[in-house]
Amino acid sequence: MTPFTTLRGAAAPLKTGDALLANVDTDMIIPKQFLKTVTREGLKVGLFHEMKTNSDGTPNKEFVLNKPAYENASILIAGDNFGCGSSREHAPWAILDQGIRCVIAPSFADIFFNNCFKNGILPIALPQEICDKLAEQAGGGNHVFTVDLPNQKVTAPDGNEYAFDIDQGRKENLVAGLDEIGESMTHSVEIEAYENKRQIMTPWLERA
Repeated sequence: MTPFTTLRGAAAPLKTGDALLANVDTDMIIPKQFLKTVTREGLKVGLFHEMKTNSDGTPNKEFVLNKPAYENASILIAGDNFGCGSSREHAPWAILDQGIRCVIAPSFADIFFNNCFKNGILPIALPQEICDKLAEQAGGGNHVFTVDLPNQKVTAPDGNEYAFDIDQGRKENLVAGLDEIGESMTHSVEIEAYENKRQIMTPWLERA
């Protein structure tokens, strides 16, 4: 995984009307017809497909990620219970393929939340009123935010800073660019020592 330290980029507010869109499920993030692939590349085509595409297949110019100011957004601001629904890991894959490395919302569905960390995405939970403030600024002329993971703070365009909580182990893995397998391999010396010891003490386990 690509290490995550400090991210500076455009933040796209995912809204319906004037409110942040809540209960965005994984089928909304990437519909089932895009789940045929087992690779992580090219999934951005299906990201929010039903929202960003008109019925005739043309792009919906009103959808936030289709607007020129947000087409390269690296941060997404959404409503409560983001990532609910099925456990499809294609959802964070599609988000990452779009270039989004941080999602800010009042809360997340547990499985989606955990899958984000496995794929190098930082999910940040902030109170609803703060998310609303951030979304309002993201919709303005200056929508560039800074997410500082080592110092656990989000800096809005107006200069205000908002602290966020994160599990220390997950933070360290994101900063180092490690998924669960990568974290395990940092203990390769101990693993090899254990395997060598087991071969000596229980050689019958090695027999075919």
